[in-house]
Amino acid sequence: MSVTPLSVLDLSPISSGSTAAAALRNTLDLARHTERLGYRRYWLAEHHLAPGVASSAPAVLAGLVAAATTRIRVGSAAVQLGHVAPLAVAEQFGTLAQLHPDRVDVGLGRSPLAGLAAGTSPARPPRKGPAADRVADGLLIPAVPAFDVEKESFQRIFRLIGSNSATHRDYHADVGAVLDFLDGGHVEAESGVTTHSPVAEGVDAQVWILGSSGGESARTAGALGLPFGANYHVSPSTILETVRAYREAFRPSRRLAEPYVVVSVDVVVGPDDDTARELASPFGQWVLSIRAGEGAIRYPSPKEAAQFPWTDEQRRIVRDRTATQLVGSPDTVARGLAVLRDATAADELLVTTITHEHADRVRSYDLLAAAWGLGTSEGEHR
Repeated sequence: MSVTPLSVLDLSPISSGSTAAAALRNTLDLARHTERLGYRRYWLAEHHLAPGVASSAPAVLAGLVAAATTRIRVGSAAVQLGHVAPLAVAEQFGTLAQLHPDRVDVGLGRSPLAGLAAGTSPARPPRKGPAADRVADGLLIPAVPAFDVEKESFQRIFRLIGSNSATHRDYHADVGAVLDFLDGGHVEAESGVTTHSPVAEGVDAQVWILGSSGGESARTAGALGLPFGANYHVSPSTILETVRAYREAFRPSRRLAEPYVVVSVDVVVGPDDDTARELASPFGQWVLSIRAGEGAIRYPSPKEAAQFPWTDEQRRIVRDRTATQLVGSPDTVARGLAVLRDATAADELLVTTITHEHADRVRSYDLLAAAWGLGTSEGEHR
């Protein structure tokens, strides 16, 4: 029986006491290492102005990773179409695909905070998902956390990156435009003129959509017949409705005959459960910094995390993420991944691991690959 593929999501985390340059070098090292281990894809996140994240330009970083590796698929998770024009996306990743054929993934996101930055969304988004914890097929579906989004910080970020959120954007149309440029030309609705991009046209880049709810992203991916990335690591409360919405909306396309879902998950693997828990101990503080509007602090060490003065309210704010992070020995985490795969019927799992020390992060992926059986029946990269 074939092994369910595992892939990597990397934010190029910057640890406390370290630098962005070191984080980027660590990304290249981890990419080479996970390729040798048999992971299928290596996706780079897009985060801006975050003190603890160096992955701000996924197209640039994906090019560096592709050049540093030979087989593993490389892409974005995800380029936010709220502030990047479809032509720019097609040309950036078309350039990569010209030089690295059959290896490039174009992950597209909708940037749901764009409305917040434009002043069209409330400071506290409406609650979606369960109001209390539940377990579905062994998988924890936590209650949706209630917290206020620090609006001003997001408005500043979107202004600086050139957000297009001041005017309404049709996400479905934007994704369609990316596909048009890759396929052979985009017809402008206003003029009827067909525009071609030589560097993008005809490349074999694989287009994905990533989403955290059963809303527009899931429906668009299904309607266009594209593979879909569902974010258990971002929004564990909504994972089941997200994958269900995608599958219900799916229509076969020339790109994909049947739905294909990759589900992301936070993971830390250690040689034993106690060691893994210590390595993962800074995670809650890091999540809190994101939800408080700080934009992901430099990742603390376990010693620094032990000194953080938690309040009960702060623990409630991050509990959905800390409770669904898979932490433990290789066998412990492998069992958790199997539950996630079965509950969501995932075709592939996307693992994201952050630890203070790079060596611990590399070891986590190493231990997981051995426990999961990568490099045995899963030796190919599609």
